[in-house]
Amino acid sequence: MTFRELNLNSSLLNALDDLGIQQPTTIQQRAFSVIMSGQDVCGIAQTGTGKTFAYLLPTLRLFKFSKEKHPQMLILVPTRELVVQVVESIKKLTTYMSVEVLGLYGGVNMNPQAAAAQNKVDIIVATPGRLYDIILSGALKMKSVKRLVIDEMDEMLNLGFRTQIQNIIGLLPEKRQNLLFSATITEDVEQFIENNFNNPARIEAAPAGTPLENIDQRLYRVPNFNTKVNLLKLLISTDESMTKTLIFAGTKALADDLYEQLSQTFPENVGVIHSNKEQNHRFNTVNGFQAGSFRFLIATDIIARGLDIAEVTHVINFDTPEQPENYIHRIGRTGRADKKGISILLSKDSEEDQLAAVEELMNYRIPQQDLPEALEISEVLTEDEKPKVFMRNTLVKAPKLEDFGPAFHEKKAKNMKTNNVMTHKEKMLLKYGKPKKRGAKPKRKR
Repeated sequence: MTFRELNLNSSLLNALDDLGIQQPTTIQQRAFSVIMSGQDVCGIAQTGTGKTFAYLLPTLRLFKFSKEKHPQMLILVPTRELVVQVVESIKKLTTYMSVEVLGLYGGVNMNPQAAAAQNKVDIIVATPGRLYDIILSGALKMKSVKRLVIDEMDEMLNLGFRTQIQNIIGLLPEKRQNLLFSATITEDVEQFIENNFNNPARIEAAPAGTPLENIDQRLYRVPNFNTKVNLLKLLISTDESMTKTLIFAGTKALADDLYEQLSQTFPENVGVIHSNKEQNHRFNTVNGFQAGSFRFLIATDIIARGLDIAEVTHVINFDTPEQPENYIHRIGRTGRADKKGISILLSKDSEEDQLAAVEELMNYRIPQQDLPEALEISEVLTEDEKPKVFMRNTLVKAPKLEDFGPAFHEKKAKNMKTNNVMTHKEKMLLKYGKPKKRGAKPKRKR
């Protein structure tokens, strides 16, 4: 099937021709007619299968020009990078249409965004936190929204946006179409759909967790962290086909640590992005990687949801993610648009449980590779890897309180003091051995 067989107008078809896109992906083909019918939709598809166009094409086909300044469609996404990329996709598809789109995200001054929101806007693409702040400022009204699109809902729940999303939904008109697209549907997402959607149609392009066929997955088992670093350096030094390689790290600290080590060996060829980096740094780094200024880009899992970079040749998982779904999102950065990609996972013995969870989710055993002969096996262990010495803690039974007497002792007799008050008679008896009698008082003369 081609896009011309779908019910697209000439404006969208011309835009697709300019982009050189002729055939819809599975999720785009299955979602189109259902969304066009006006029904609520829950779309499940892996990263890299075209979910963004799957909801943009039918919603833009349904879009009708209006002189009203308030937005007709709201798209919520988890990251700043994804806001930018969805806005760019809308602009590409609306080259021959009159559509005003605005992206709202945190990490930058809110005032310019609030000012822009007061102009005519047809489509808002936003992260939940910044959008809710701007709504509270009074710069944006949601009363005209006809369609709500939520992309990567599970990640937004992981980031703690549940309250903001529910507050935003409470401000939307009750009569609207709800669309949700994600690579994974968790129990929390299922509960959210049940509470906020109206009998949604479920569209599944592929079972969640199924590995993409055009990604060649490889597994290296290594004994420790420093051997991982040595293997990473060896692989990217000897494989010239790694012209655009994404390296994923589980934490921001690990991403910075890898950057420090790799930038010494590959100066000016490595970039790093994570949520602690300033927005301009993140945009410039991603643009530099896209343009080929960097061969390698180190990123954390949160960034995996917001990267849509063409022609990524390799994805290297420096660690096995705690959440197996994140592995699917990571490797989905390569092998996009029907192009081949390679995914490499470096896993330690201590990550055995995470690896088993990943393979169970995919129902696929990742082929294990032999370690290169030139690899230096490090014997230096990190603090977490060093064997723990456990000292036996022998508890002494505390004596009962009743086994002890008062916290004082009786004084000796000579130290005993009394406060007896003696009469004059008693004093005299003690002094003279007999009572001392006073003489009779003289009679007073008259």
